[in-house]
Amino acid sequence: MADVQALYDRAYDLLCEGKAAEAIAAYRAILEIDPHHVDAIHDLAHAYADHGMLDEAIATARRLTELTPDDPLGFTILSRFYQQKGMVPEAEAEAAKARVLDWKRQLREKQEQKP
Repeated sequence: MADVQALYDRAYDLLCEGKAAEAIAAYRAILEIDPHHVDAIHDLAHAYADHGMLDEAIATARRLTELTPDDPLGFTILSRFYQQKGMVPEAEAEAAKARVLDWKRQLREKQEQKP
């Protein structure tokens, strides 16, 4: 079995180097080993978007929101991809979900700070 962290590091380097097609293949290899690797799913969505594959980016970002429903980041990137595709109502809906999740996080943090 391949070292997932080494594969992830390589995939990330490829994405940062602007080699989206190669990064996509590398992230897919990671997800064959660990289908729930959240960082790989997140980065794969970005790689798809960078490669002009917005439908795939959207589908992958949706998968991220399913795996991390309390994290605003997935909804934020989903909103961005919808916006890039010209799907403004969908983008606004996902951005609103991200804002609500962030507000809830802020409220939890304030509650935890109270004596």
